[in-house]
Amino acid sequence: MATAPVERKVTAASAAAYLGSTGLLAVLAAVQGDARLVAGLPDWAAPFVLAIVPTLITFASGWQAAHTPRPRADDTDDREG
Repeated sequence: MATAPVERKVTAASAAAYLGSTGLLAVLAAVQGDARLVAGLPDWAAPFVLAIVPTLITFASGWQAAHTPRPRADDTDDREG
């Protein structure tokens, strides 16, 4: 089991995925009877286009978040002398 803390990038990307998916579902629920949101797309392409929205939000937030620095394994030298 890993004992390292969760990186900020992972936390940011996870939160963005949740919020992006929730926002997308809210929009879809609001326009449930109105297909203008995806009217210009072929039926087979609509799910893929809609799925890319939270994916892009997740990518952008993970890319933007700062990396959590960790000590390298070779930085700790147990040899004496």
